[in-house]
Amino acid sequence: MPAPFMSSEEYDERAHTLYNDARYDEALAVLREGLTLYPHAVELHIGVGYARLAREEFAWARRSFEEALVLDGDHEDALAGYGETLLRFGQTADALRAFRRVLDLGYEDDLELMLQIGRALFRDGLVGEAKDFFDVAARQAPESAEAVALVGFAQHRLGEDEPSIATLRRALQLDPDNAEARIYLGNILYDRGELEAALFHLDRTAPEDHWEELGIWRLVELKKTIHRLKDDDPDIRRWEARLAELAGEPDQIDDMLAEIEQKAMEDAQVDARNQLELFGQMLAGLADSRHDGVNHRILRDGRPYDGTWDEIVVKMRDAAMAWSGRSIHEYMMNEARRGFSLTGVVIPTGDAESFIRGSADAGLLRILK
Repeated sequence: MPAPFMSSEEYDERAHTLYNDARYDEALAVLREGLTLYPHAVELHIGVGYARLAREEFAWARRSFEEALVLDGDHEDALAGYGETLLRFGQTADALRAFRRVLDLGYEDDLELMLQIGRALFRDGLVGEAKDFFDVAARQAPESAEAVALVGFAQHRLGEDEPSIATLRRALQLDPDNAEARIYLGNILYDRGELEAALFHLDRTAPEDHWEELGIWRLVELKKTIHRLKDDDPDIRRWEARLAELAGEPDQIDDMLAEIEQKAMEDAQVDARNQLELFGQMLAGLADSRHDGVNHRILRDGRPYDGTWDEIVVKMRDAAMAWSGRSIHEYMMNEARRGFSLTGVVIPTGDAESFIRGSADAGLLRILK
């Protein structure tokens, strides 16, 4: 047994420092040592719960929070952590009761606690409930850009775009360096078609501010279309480097799946060649019909486009004012990148028909005929 040279508070402080540095294993070791000396120290049980939660050991985390609540049933940090673990097990009603108990105990003025609970609810898709806690935090600390921004995030997820934009702009007035709010606002403006405004905000972030690919794809697209930057521009390259970082290196399982996919594609190509030999004349006739000027119609963003597949893509490109005068291939490549960032569906760009059908499969347009 270790010598009792530290108090339970000192063990808790040391573990807290390690936890803040994301050194969860070391924090857990310190907390366990402390509990051998102070088994009834509530703070140490709570610390174990949060360390377990960070390591995604949810059952063990729940047990630690329950032990803390046995010792002090009204401890606000234990209630918040307990509620968060209950969400992981789908026990939403019990989690909400634990969170509301924190409010009943009068901890509305604990900004960090209100934001912690709100974020946990937001991650679980309980956006309305999350907004309630964000609102409490913003009322208690109206100067907190983080609290105000989180209200804006929730408003957007609830379909309240105009209030969301106003709230996020207020957050940026409080803290112009709040990258999370700026990225979120840029994406909202992009979705509304306010491309220059979206570029204004996204361009005021750094690559390391982004932890999702969508905002980067959009920023690169806007830089190329509005600022006319080329693919080899140093500014484009630094954003593409961040995309590569976020994508990460493929692991052994990814490699194995890629090999399986490649083998399946090769087998499909063999089958296709056999089919071509068997039905060569029929396929040739069908190929001819693709170029006979037959008109098609699609619907994109509420606007119809008529013509051959090639003519439709040209009209789509020309409708995107920023792409007027650029090549069809460049346009299709850009739209395929944007489509992938929005839907995760790979859109082929080898020819106009494949591009349109792929876009339809991704839900970006409808083929009417």
